[in-house]
Amino acid sequence: MIVSTPGRICLFGEHQDYLGLPVIAAAISKRIQIKGAFRPDRVVHFELPDVQKSDEFVLDYPLAYTQERDYFKSVCNVLQRRGHVIDKGLELEVRGNIPINSGTSSSSALLVSWVQLLNEMYKLGYSQKEVGEITYEAEVLEFTEPGGMMDQYATAVGNVIYLASQPEISIKTYARDLGTFVLGDSGEAKDTLGILAHVKFGTLGGIEKIKQVDPAFDLATTTIEACAAYKSLLTADEWILLSANISDRDILLAAKAMFEGETPWEDARLGDLLNQHQVNLREHKRISTPKIDRMIEAALGAGALGAKINGSGGGGCMFAYSPQNPEAVVQAINEAGGKGYIIRVDVGTQEEKASLFY
Repeated sequence: MIVSTPGRICLFGEHQDYLGLPVIAAAISKRIQIKGAFRPDRVVHFELPDVQKSDEFVLDYPLAYTQERDYFKSVCNVLQRRGHVIDKGLELEVRGNIPINSGTSSSSALLVSWVQLLNEMYKLGYSQKEVGEITYEAEVLEFTEPGGMMDQYATAVGNVIYLASQPEISIKTYARDLGTFVLGDSGEAKDTLGILAHVKFGTLGGIEKIKQVDPAFDLATTTIEACAAYKSLLTADEWILLSANISDRDILLAAKAMFEGETPWEDARLGDLLNQHQVNLREHKRISTPKIDRMIEAALGAGALGAKINGSGGGGCMFAYSPQNPEAVVQAINEAGGKGYIIRVDVGTQEEKASLFY
């Protein structure tokens, strides 16, 4: 059995899903694949030649976690609690071309592939959305991680999705052909936990102060004008973060209106909205880096319509919307010190008839 899963970029809604706000994300044509076959024992053995690592455990439930974020085991535990008997050993090989620790969801794509492989080999019958749900449970809830659910659902479902988590999880898929993007890897390791500590808890702290005087306060519907009445309750940083999140929410809604045909589609308008989002991420949420800023400026100078940092921030990747002449954008990003890749929107997790990597 061979399955593969795409990485993802977040078009709109960076640092929004854990606040209960929607996101628009796109699966990309960089993928992680797992190739596996049953063994005659109860040993699960992973070979990860791309990172020169291996992992192995015995299917003896409940599986005890012996390392930080022991995701391969947590998937088995989650499925076991759902009533599935995952008890046959497996010999597995992991390969891929998603940049690692770069904000393009290589970790979630790996876990989605693992869930999907078990889904196919044990004929569990889960949909792509359900595979995303199981992965979210195994990756985030099982270890009380601070992130949201965009990565798991975006990589599992594929294409461009609008993901809302309130009042319940709902997903819309957009079929529009966006053409080419350019992904730019800065080579800088992300500071996910540090960024989340600042952005997430700074925003939540401000919201909690407001709710103490206005229990009906709702970030999804409030306006910046209405929030002005609470400005004196907040620190300067809390006010900046709250304002930026409201602005990013409205930028996303403007993009959603284009994707759903409520307003005319314009490639240049999509690029402009990406640029507006980047201003908030760079100036107000402060998740960008000087190198990524240079890569973004280079991409725009080479003709990209819009560009922004991707992922939690503090390093990792940026991407540029480049439906025309993406080769020039790749060259500009490379000259700015990054590594550029031409990418397209791609399908979600799926079985493959042959290996994508040799």
